[in-house]
Amino acid sequence: MRIAIVTDAWDPQVNGVVRTIQAVREVLQGHGHHVKVISPDLFRSLPCPTYPEIRLALARVATVGQMLEDFEPEAIHLATEGPLCIAARRWCLRMGLPFTTAYHTQFPDYVSARTRLPAEWFWRYIRWFHAPAQAILASTPSIRQSLADHGLTRLKPWGRGVDLANFREGLAPHPAMARLARPIQLYVGRVAVEKNLEPFLKSSHPGTKVVVGDGPARAVLEARYPETPFLGAMFGAELASAYAAADVFVFPSRTDTFGLVMIEALACGVPVAAFPVTGPIDIVTPETGALSENLTEAIGEALTRDRAACAAYGRTFTWEASAAQFFAGLCPLIPRKAA
Repeated sequence: MRIAIVTDAWDPQVNGVVRTIQAVREVLQGHGHHVKVISPDLFRSLPCPTYPEIRLALARVATVGQMLEDFEPEAIHLATEGPLCIAARRWCLRMGLPFTTAYHTQFPDYVSARTRLPAEWFWRYIRWFHAPAQAILASTPSIRQSLADHGLTRLKPWGRGVDLANFREGLAPHPAMARLARPIQLYVGRVAVEKNLEPFLKSSHPGTKVVVGDGPARAVLEARYPETPFLGAMFGAELASAYAAADVFVFPSRTDTFGLVMIEALACGVPVAAFPVTGPIDIVTPETGALSENLTEAIGEALTRDRAACAAYGRTFTWEASAAQFFAGLCPLIPRKAA
């Protein structure tokens, strides 16, 4: 099948949306499908206000439409709610073509955290954007319920996976973490306001807190918490070694729809401590971590979990399964005419 994926999130951004699309594309191409990604790097763009790492494509509807026509897709998927996907959405509606969308990010909560405006204001936009889709792909039951509660009902599951060749048990720990006081409490991800790092950095559990990642809030938090090592962004084998060095993985976000880093940590045998919110409530089991509104208590409880059980559970999340769900959720266009 010829599959067009339009996305406002792409390299050089480092986030779960980009990793998910890249991983699923690789699996689909391995099965013989042709996947075209239409992304901001193909257009002139502007930095997103307050988040310059994100580029907003200056894309005309006709230009995006021509790219889709030239590719002759048999299915169209709009991955994000940004300007590039808005252009593709308008073209699909103009041409009477079905498309699917995905809800990767708690966009209303995310924008609310940055603007201090009510999240419900932004749900109006989410309903407008996704309502014409033939299906909205969402990662977990709690996120699908949240969308349903806001009037969006054409929902299909699309889970996430782990690169099990990289993230696994028995890896050598990262040398930068070898001599830190234990237990080592690790956070991996964007260092940004919507990730809610301060409850983690303020938690009173003894040991060492470590932050792996980068982002617009790093300088402020690094100055505010000088006792915490901020090790910057890591990828691949280096990131896996950071997980391997940790005693517990702490996920303080309240706005994620899934949290890929949680299942990467679990696959490395690291239990998870988090708040009982969307994302963690669908992933973390009593055997593999702890959820509490008191993050310090969650950390202490998660440290008692069996690492082998965590690793076994983490291995159940595969990109093959994720790609199969994505493919099943697509809405095929009318078959192309024979050449």
